[in-house]
Amino acid sequence: MNELSHTNHKGEAKMADVSAKEISLRKAEACGQIMLQPETCRLIREDLMKKGSVLTVAQIAGISAAKDCARLIPLCHPLPLSRIDVTPKLTESGVEVSSCVVSTGRTGVEMEALTAVSVALLTVYDMCKAVDKTMSITAIHLVSKTKTPVNSQ
Repeated sequence: MNELSHTNHKGEAKMADVSAKEISLRKAEACGQIMLQPETCRLIREDLMKKGSVLTVAQIAGISAAKDCARLIPLCHPLPLSRIDVTPKLTESGVEVSSCVVSTGRTGVEMEALTAVSVALLTVYDMCKAVDKTMSITAIHLVSKTKTPVNSQ
């Protein structure tokens, strides 16, 4: 098993030192879903939710969350993000959200991608809680992450 990067020799929390890592193009994709009642799906589809357009607000919330990840997750590094895509999609059984986050830096962006999905789904929950008491957020996971070396010029 690899050594934990977020603890010191005493087992205390610390931010990992990434200063010696090479700068790379980092990309991460994540997804998750929230299960909704058919009537809730209809209200979203017909844009009849009292709080507004559920999918649009969820998308904006997810983008904002990716940008705030280092503030929300204590040991994450603040990163300059080059791209954040959050895509909520209404299905027959609820809303699926996917995210793609890209950065050029010394550490990956999987936490930003996962945070974007999580907050987008929580936003759907918040906007629908008045009409649906059975909602369930599920299957939030990392789909992929890549690291491509950046050639120095």
